[in-house]
Amino acid sequence: MISGAASRPLRRLLRDRAGSAAALGLALIVAAALAGPHLGAVGGSAQALDRAFEAPSAGHWFGLDALGRDLLTRTCLGGRISLAVGLAGAAIGLVIGVSVGGAAGFAGGRFEMLVMRTIDFLYAIPLLLVVISLMVVLGQGLSNVFIALGLIYWLGMARVVRARVAELRTREFVEAARCLGQRPSLILLRHVLPNASGVILVTATFMIPEAIFAESFLSFLGLGVTLPHASWGTLASEGLQAMRSHPHVLAFPAGAICVTMLALQTLGEAVRRAFDPRESQFD
Repeated sequence: MISGAASRPLRRLLRDRAGSAAALGLALIVAAALAGPHLGAVGGSAQALDRAFEAPSAGHWFGLDALGRDLLTRTCLGGRISLAVGLAGAAIGLVIGVSVGGAAGFAGGRFEMLVMRTIDFLYAIPLLLVVISLMVVLGQGLSNVFIALGLIYWLGMARVVRARVAELRTREFVEAARCLGQRPSLILLRHVLPNASGVILVTATFMIPEAIFAESFLSFLGLGVTLPHASWGTLASEGLQAMRSHPHVLAFPAGAICVTMLALQTLGEAVRRAFDPRESQFD
């Protein structure tokens, strides 16, 4: 059963019109990605070379690509990969960031200083440059995209969690748990991190669009997802070559990226507002 204090952010989130609209839009995008093969007139790999670059029509809402494949179906299937990469990259970053940031914030002292200086050093390097370097070392492939993004996007989570845990470790309930003889690891897991769940959720919400954009950028450069798989970035890269004569081949995959990023960012802002204590005056 959800307590009154815990349910207030949920009530504020449900009353947020922009957040509700963004959540509905994301639900439709996910549904389209899952139902991709059933939306287009033909399968994503079926070719009709004599109809290459056919413009959007009633039979093919997004038109056809360079090989005469239904672009609606390919865009929906590409959404599966892009969304999966965003969720997986955020999940890996969440686990690493919460673990490292939580341990550093709760331990304090030299260990906290060492962790934060390491994070500051990594932050000084452009993240996309690091991701590109990792992809060059690891090689192309969907699994390597997961690994590369997960190894980078934990930095922001670690900094946020470290700051929140460092604040909570001096609270009375933590001191009471210490006096009762509980182990530090149990105090962190049972008492501190649950009270930091708000900032963790907000940060994780913003990590997903960052990971989707990074994957799309890598695939656009040819360093990410490779054929026969195709993400939105891969489709946009293919469409760029025919942008002047057949703009629809680029417009729809690029539009899918833009709409998804906007929806995720809007939802992230709604989640942030819902967990902002200053919003409690409106309850």
